[in-house]
Amino acid sequence: MTNLRELLHFYAEAGVDTPLEDAPVDRFSQIEAKRVAASPAQAARPSQQQRPEQPAASQPAPSILSKASVPDDAKIAMARQMASSAATLEELREQLAAFDGCNLKFTAKNLVFADGNPAAPIMFVGEAPGREEDLEGVPFIGRSGQLLDRMFAAIGLDRTSVYIANTIPWRPPGNRTPTPLEAEICRPFFERQIELANPRLLVALGGPAAKALTNATEGILRLRGNWKAHLTTSGIQIPVMPTLHPAYLLRNPAQKRFAWRDFVNVKIRLRALTD
Repeated sequence: MTNLRELLHFYAEAGVDTPLEDAPVDRFSQIEAKRVAASPAQAARPSQQQRPEQPAASQPAPSILSKASVPDDAKIAMARQMASSAATLEELREQLAAFDGCNLKFTAKNLVFADGNPAAPIMFVGEAPGREEDLEGVPFIGRSGQLLDRMFAAIGLDRTSVYIANTIPWRPPGNRTPTPLEAEICRPFFERQIELANPRLLVALGGPAAKALTNATEGILRLRGNWKAHLTTSGIQIPVMPTLHPAYLLRNPAQKRFAWRDFVNVKIRLRALTD
């Protein structure tokens, strides 16, 4: 029982928390059965014409994944239409909750829309929720979020004075990287979210968010520390500071000095805009 508990804990920590079938499947037994069936008895098996008709394969148990499909141009167009029709952030959240065009919705537990103050002059944007965020429906509340809160405090900010969101509002299974198609189909919603929040500054947390906001092709280590711009769909340019993601800083503590420089630059630019 102890070994089983440890194994389940390992799976949970690794992000494996979404079963694909209702009943467990012993894949090793299946492989062994195929190996035995393909043993020397193969020589005596009937020809293609004589081979008896095989029974139909049993159908897998229905699951939430049966709702998933490959997003097409029509669903991407629907995402654009639904996003553009939202006149407020609350309407946008409702439209996003009703949108079924992204398969990530069917494996996630919660929609992770935003946190903080939508009227704040500064907006922080990450890539996608993690396990803790998916469970609570709030961005950046796990270990990365705790570090981000300390980084806010270091420049005199907290969650009442910032707005926080992601480019992808649903957690990818196992925290995998979102596919380009998943990112594209979610793009109209986060672009409209920025437009409705109308921040004076944007901070991109990590390479994927920086590339989504600025269309840059460089890696985050080249992008960070250099002011870029995000062009909204209505033609407004918002300054963007790309910086290192808190999760990266947890794995590479020596890089925190670079993030500190970026946050100091953000503080100086924010003070100049709001004074």
